[in-house]
Amino acid sequence: MDSPSSSSVIIIGAGVSGISAAKVLAENGIEDLLILEASDRIGGRIRKEKFGGVSVELGAGWIAGVGGKESNPVWEIAARFGLRTCFSDYSNARYNIYDRSGKIFPSGIAADSYKKAVDSAIQKLRDLEANCVDDASNRTELSLTPKTPIELAIDFILHDFEMAEVEPISTYVDFGEREFLVADERGYEYLLYKMAEDFLITSEGKILDNRLKLNKVVRELQHSRNGVKVITEDGCIYEANYVILSASIGVLQSDLISFRPPLPRWKTEAIKKCDVMVYTKIFLKFPYKFWPCGPEKEFFIYAHERRGYYTFWQHMENAYPGSNILVVTLTNGESKRVEAQSDEETLKEAMGVLRDMFGPDIPNATDILVPRWWNNRFQRGSYSNYPIISNNQVVNDIKAPVGRIFFTGEHTSERFNGYVHGGYLAGIDTSKALLEEKRKDDRKNDNQSFLLALTGSLTLTQTDAVSGLHKCDVPTQLYLSGKLGIPEAIL
Repeated sequence: MDSPSSSSVIIIGAGVSGISAAKVLAENGIEDLLILEASDRIGGRIRKEKFGGVSVELGAGWIAGVGGKESNPVWEIAARFGLRTCFSDYSNARYNIYDRSGKIFPSGIAADSYKKAVDSAIQKLRDLEANCVDDASNRTELSLTPKTPIELAIDFILHDFEMAEVEPISTYVDFGEREFLVADERGYEYLLYKMAEDFLITSEGKILDNRLKLNKVVRELQHSRNGVKVITEDGCIYEANYVILSASIGVLQSDLISFRPPLPRWKTEAIKKCDVMVYTKIFLKFPYKFWPCGPEKEFFIYAHERRGYYTFWQHMENAYPGSNILVVTLTNGESKRVEAQSDEETLKEAMGVLRDMFGPDIPNATDILVPRWWNNRFQRGSYSNYPIISNNQVVNDIKAPVGRIFFTGEHTSERFNGYVHGGYLAGIDTSKALLEEKRKDDRKNDNQSFLLALTGSLTLTQTDAVSGLHKCDVPTQLYLSGKLGIPEAIL
């Protein structure tokens, strides 16, 4: 067997955090890096696919948080490379709510239901902040629990679609409230390829650099104070001084990657406390459009007795005029249920909902595309979500390094978890932390090497010539004269 290849740093995962981490390392002189990606492409949960003649985003599809006091770095990159986007205004969806008979709820009823849902969310936040568990609090929550189809639909929109159980408020406070749908044939992932061009060898949009290895499924990390050994599913072994692990929180919670020795309990307990959200966009292609278009009609809602049952719909006419594509979003339990059934069953359910809203004479869809993020062993979900009232220590423990293994990804971002810019910034932060640790190790190794060389070369007569100083006093004298930093071993 060939001896394992050795690198200064191995990055596991070529999503946005892995690529941004590698870019920072390269910019700081770390050329002998290696990126191991489990799939056959870069991008992670940013993924495009051709459907109905256009490029659709199966995973991350929006640039969220634009127009605020701070500039969103992903928006800046998108603007630099001319990524085509469309503004999304979800607020109008609440006025396009259909019941099962195809009637749109009056705006007054929709507004009242929306206010009730917002009040419920605010009350729950207050109760959690005050740690209220008394009967009065329980009665308040009970009275605000959504019961009717329209209340259930709006509650779903607030918590699962718009807020994903409560989205990081800092995204909108700091970066702005506007969101833009990526509508570019090159795909959202194009930004990652442009980032990679800065430090990897590319040609005609393809990465040719052998420092990126695709289809390398990491199964084991053996780590010690001297370095990390990475073992892949195909039997390859790679060694590095440091590893940056950008696997998703869902993968960390699974048994895909084992650690020897095992991760400490404080790390595994923190990983368990983070929720994994599943977000499924189902795409349907039709021979012609039969739904309302025009101003304030892009999004519409289906009110059903079952919460989250094919609730939130969007037409793609703004993004791709004439595409005749509808998208319906499912989350969590409904996502997992649909992933487990056939596309034919899903199509039948979706068409039943559309015929409730638009009548029995609408055409059948000619094609369907159902992503399966939960059953993808390299992703195991769509993004992380921390409890509404969460101890920052959980996030800190998740992102804290274990020896020479550093952790990154959107789930390690305290301010922006769940977002592309959260993953992007997390990769940068993790690389900076690794570089600082490497500098400390390099200084320590240099000082220890100097000590060994100095003390090892001194003969008895040379020792007597050092003005009677003990050998261990030599580096101290050099430090005091400004010629050497004191190594940690003798402080």
